[in-house]
Amino acid sequence: MRRRRATSSAGGGGFSGGGGSNMLRFYTDEAPGLRLSPTMVLVMSLCFIGFVTALHIFGKLYRSRTAAASA
Repeated sequence: MRRRRATSSAGGGGFSGGGGSNMLRFYTDEAPGLRLSPTMVLVMSLCFIGFVTALHIFGKLYRSRTAAASA
């Protein structure tokens, strides 16, 4: 697969990263770091949202029980 060369123009609003560090590098095999599929990222983010929601619910229950016990 061929890539187009990024050309920089004086009035253009396009992004041209120097040294080959552009957005396409995140999706190639030479990108460093973990390789996660978009589905895995979605599942992990939904689990994080659920965990934070559960913490909020448990915090409200704990606060209501301690308020009822002290009154």
